[in-house]
Amino acid sequence: MQHALIGRIPVLDVSPVISEGRWEAKAVVDEVIPIEATVFREGHDAVGATAVLIAPNGKELTTRMVDIAPGLDRFQGFLAPTSEGSWGLRVEGWSDPYATWDHDASIKVPAGIDVDLMLEEGARLFERAATQKIPGVRIPAAVRKQLKDVVAVLRDSAIDPNERLAAAKTPEISRILRYEYPVRDFVTPSATYPLFVSRKQALFSSWYEFFPRSEGAAFDSTTGKWTSGTLRTATERLPQIAEMGFDTIYLTPIHPIGTTNRKGRNNTLDALPGDPGSPYGIGSPDGGHDSIHPDLGTFEDFDAFVTAAGEVGMEVALDIALQCSPDHPWVATHPEWFTTRADGTIAYAENPPKKYQDIYPLNFDNDPEGIYQEILRVFKVWISHGVKAFRVDNPHTKNLDFWERLLREVRASNPEIIFLSEAFTKPAMMHTLAKIGFHQSYTYYTWRNTKNELETYLREVSGPAGSYMRPNFWPTTHDILPPYLQHGGIPAFAVRAVIAATASPLWGIYSGYELAERVPRPGAEELIDNEKYQYQSRDWSKAPETGLPQLLSLLNSIRKEHPALQQLRNLTVHHTGDDSILAFSSRLPAQFNNGVEDTIITVVNLDPHNTRETTVWFDLKALGLSEDVPHAEQPVFEAHDLLTGETYEWARQAFVRLDPIFNCAHIIQVRPL
Repeated sequence: MQHALIGRIPVLDVSPVISEGRWEAKAVVDEVIPIEATVFREGHDAVGATAVLIAPNGKELTTRMVDIAPGLDRFQGFLAPTSEGSWGLRVEGWSDPYATWDHDASIKVPAGIDVDLMLEEGARLFERAATQKIPGVRIPAAVRKQLKDVVAVLRDSAIDPNERLAAAKTPEISRILRYEYPVRDFVTPSATYPLFVSRKQALFSSWYEFFPRSEGAAFDSTTGKWTSGTLRTATERLPQIAEMGFDTIYLTPIHPIGTTNRKGRNNTLDALPGDPGSPYGIGSPDGGHDSIHPDLGTFEDFDAFVTAAGEVGMEVALDIALQCSPDHPWVATHPEWFTTRADGTIAYAENPPKKYQDIYPLNFDNDPEGIYQEILRVFKVWISHGVKAFRVDNPHTKNLDFWERLLREVRASNPEIIFLSEAFTKPAMMHTLAKIGFHQSYTYYTWRNTKNELETYLREVSGPAGSYMRPNFWPTTHDILPPYLQHGGIPAFAVRAVIAATASPLWGIYSGYELAERVPRPGAEELIDNEKYQYQSRDWSKAPETGLPQLLSLLNSIRKEHPALQQLRNLTVHHTGDDSILAFSSRLPAQFNNGVEDTIITVVNLDPHNTRETTVWFDLKALGLSEDVPHAEQPVFEAHDLLTGETYEWARQAFVRLDPIFNCAHIIQVRPL
């Protein structure tokens, strides 16, 4: 295979690039993208690099890149796309005659070597800079005059040579020729790589999950029977959820539920009369994935729910589980869509030792085109009724080529739709699902508890993987109740919410979190009397007693008020002296925030049982602060705690004391002194 020549100024290992450009890197509008490349050349002359984003209309955004690894030729720059759609990304390498001359002249002139020659070469370079034409860029007349004035000084033999040299090296002149209007020789572009820019909610959103049938469900102690909640009764709770600051309301499946092999309470094999069954056992004579359970209401009721959610500032996300009850209409009309075992029965779902007798998995190798067209139709039905996001159940158990095709087709017609991948599986599958088009992903956050585990994981998800996998942090789900929350009490719920809400721009909670529901089913990491198998009626008037609704409201308010927390790839972990104190920060430079710097530090006590105290050592550069501090105790910023309203003066290092009951964390707004 013959490749193009490497180019005059080699540009290698550009990022973010996914699988050599096979799939698009991800971004959202106004997301700050770190762009990197290795750029070098032969000999000793200096090189420069420019990062370029190409908008769908062809307009280019550019920035000068900085060598972040001297000696390794690794350059980095930051750009933020301004609109949705298909963008391009490239890096241009070039020879930098100003930096080369500056380096050589700064050595020779003070040493008295080739003084006149070096100054004349500088004058000619400045003449060139003052008259150059840069496509698409207008160099102000005042800047051209500044450069011409330097030419005059460099050629004025009446001035001391060192002063003439200094005139060409002032901070203002250096800024002009290094960053604003550099002279670029031998410009060599990399390939242009794909970048897809979505709406902001693909990266920044707060999700709230509930089972519609439980909202308004009522138990009659006289008859011993339950009455199901409906979409109408669920609508009544939307204002309360919106008041806590959540902007995406996620509904577990609302379709008809089968009766064959229906699961009873706590996943028992024998359902009792009145047991509603798992909403993941989809399908009955009342319909399948394109239908609504009669107990919940009608499409008119669903449309009213969507409208009501919009009126309080929330979008609706719907759980799509591509599996069927034995009673699903597809089983009768398309038996070929399932796997038939040697005894002639249709295979139910298994993940040994787990068995799901109430579910038939689809076999995507049987009539793949027929299955594809039907499932695409189902998605379009819900999109037509105002659903803006889909939480896809177990996508890792379906063919990847199916998902790649479907996600691409939905995006072509409805680019606003967001897909969340619920794939708690091995990394290769999780990451590939993200690469082929899922906007957001559930993560291992639920099981990362120790300081070391969290530090490692936060660095991972906010690093290069952030260009394709947007982590949606959930402390619990309806399937998962981690031991940390089972045993940590209300403080553990507070700790996990603080980390989730400030370490990722995407997070969510499952209904009941406000009540700190934490009693597990024996032998399982899930709640007893699990809502998947029964109705659940909660007394929300008791929630404020835990303090969690107030905390959740405050966390979401902080997230909305501070754009640094709406980014992903800007997180830095800071060192602490205690194994139970975690510290990290997020920073959005002023140039990307209307001229206002925004930096937030989170310091949290991971021990839900004991008060902890320690010293935190800050990476001042990561906080946007000068590292030129005479001694460690000198205050360098005002630390305003957004949780308590208190303000401190913190130095390069700060002492913290955190009580899990009353004060489990600091969320600090950095205010330079």
